[in-house]
Amino acid sequence: MNIIIYTLVFLGITYFLLKLVANTSSKKISKHLRKLIFLGMIILAILFVVAGKFLLSIPLTLLSLALVKLKGFSIFQLIGLFRLIQTLRSSGRFSFNQNQNIKNSSTITLEEAYKILNLDIKKKITKKDVQKAHIKIQKKIHPDISPETTRLSMIVNEAKEVVLKNIV
Repeated sequence: MNIIIYTLVFLGITYFLLKLVANTSSKKISKHLRKLIFLGMIILAILFVVAGKFLLSIPLTLLSLALVKLKGFSIFQLIGLFRLIQTLRSSGRFSFNQNQNIKNSSTITLEEAYKILNLDIKKKITKKDVQKAHIKIQKKIHPDISPETTRLSMIVNEAKEVVLKNIV
């Protein structure tokens, strides 16, 4: 008798879940499913770490990072942004703890400008190369994409101006 009751409860729950899925928009289902998969991967990665399977948790964590791009940066854009922030931090031009108005009038050295734009100072650089590098970085950090990157965008613009003044 218990099997019949459990089967009816299971079928009833299945029926209501299927009815809910049928009445929900596919965009909403996709958004929630991505979030659910992301949280599931994080929980599974934490379980593997706790269980001592650290090597198995790394690929699951990296796979879940691909799902982060719901409305933001892709993993490659995050890596590029991280490298740019590290370069600026090492040169002392960017810090999260500083007041953002402190170094607005500072000038960037030529070496720092080349490094910020990912250009090789030893090679012969043209104006077109500088423009390409500038556009490539600005696509990742433009303030229209993310308002938090306004200061980074200003630094990249200043680096471009310094390099262009040196070329001409």
